[in-house]
Amino acid sequence: MNYSNAGLFIIGTELTRGVIADKHCQLLAHQLTRLGYHVERMVVVPDDGSIETVLRQAIGRCDLIILTGGLGPTSDDLTRSVVARLAGVELRRDKESFDTLYGRIGERIWGANEQQTLIPDGFVAIPNPNGTAAGFRGIIDIEGREVALIALPGPPREMDPMFFDEVLPYLARLAGHNDFNRSEYSTFLIPEAKLEELCRQASFNGLEWGTRFQEMAISLYLVGGSSAERDEMANRLRAMVGPCLIADGEVTAATLLTRRLCDRNETISCAESCTGGMASVQLTDQSGSSQWFWGSAVSYANEAKTALLGVREETIAVHGAVSQACAIEMAEEIRHVSGTDWAFSITGIAGPDGGSAEKPVGTVCFGFAGAGREAEAVTVNLSSYGRSSVRRKATTVALLLACQYIEGGHLLDTVSKWQYI
Repeated sequence: MNYSNAGLFIIGTELTRGVIADKHCQLLAHQLTRLGYHVERMVVVPDDGSIETVLRQAIGRCDLIILTGGLGPTSDDLTRSVVARLAGVELRRDKESFDTLYGRIGERIWGANEQQTLIPDGFVAIPNPNGTAAGFRGIIDIEGREVALIALPGPPREMDPMFFDEVLPYLARLAGHNDFNRSEYSTFLIPEAKLEELCRQASFNGLEWGTRFQEMAISLYLVGGSSAERDEMANRLRAMVGPCLIADGEVTAATLLTRRLCDRNETISCAESCTGGMASVQLTDQSGSSQWFWGSAVSYANEAKTALLGVREETIAVHGAVSQACAIEMAEEIRHVSGTDWAFSITGIAGPDGGSAEKPVGTVCFGFAGAGREAEAVTVNLSSYGRSSVRRKATTVALLLACQYIEGGHLLDTVSKWQYI
């Protein structure tokens, strides 16, 4: 069976009433088009069972159907029942989905949540690490036509990773659409609009691209051409933005740092001020982090910096808490207390208040210390789109520069070449 024509069906009464905006059609259509599929239709329907009628109408023209929404625990979540009727099969409990959900919510599964582990017989469950409803995919035989059907939950924070991690590779394996070549990268600190502009400048020989915004990075997909051509485009982008801001594969800055530590069998600690523990969260989100991450000190007030980290009052009085001198003392003391191989510190002005002409909002100082290494500090002026933006960027900068420091890189030279952050 060849699969080339796709139909997208977005289910949700909140969408048809204008309460929330659809975020799926553009993303899904864009990705399917890059895979070589022709998106024949995109339909938004309410949670009233009308999806069954429009699906039956579409099956004659679409050989690939993607549904989002209608997989929740309430009585108006009808997607799984509609698909089962179309396929002529019963709903069954998927053991792995049930066991996973039971492990997360325990006895509360009995009741409405139990139905979220039901999928049409013969279909394959798609795990949902960020929600309670598993998705599913399978083939419906309609009068000798085999139609591929995929159902995913509606919330973007659930649907997006399921689509990119599980569904997109499956769609690429189906026969009938145009073959494609694709390489994946992770970009850091570059605004999405600027990345789009830079890709237009770096592209050549018909290479195309797509992006996916994530909390601490933007995933970049280069499509078409040869592997060498896609690498060349990535290298052109690296030359434009500076070192360390584009990495191969889907990774985070924390992952890059942990890989280095694990490869070297070394440990790290940190001291944070303006990020309030965000760097520690990123590091401890990594499985097995206790093997290489000692811990941190969140020393927000000046008194905490002096009492917990031994920062000299004279240093703060002369240079200020947001200074390279303070950052170095913070990093050196946390490394001394912890006994780790490496340490880093973050102190800055996240805003919206607290900035000055000399140190505007977005000014962040980073300190780094290591066994047998001279401590280093750099100051980075981050563009501010609000307090959360500065904190996220500062966390990413610290993790990326820690990688550079461990590898013996020149930190001042690195940050001086960064653009658009």
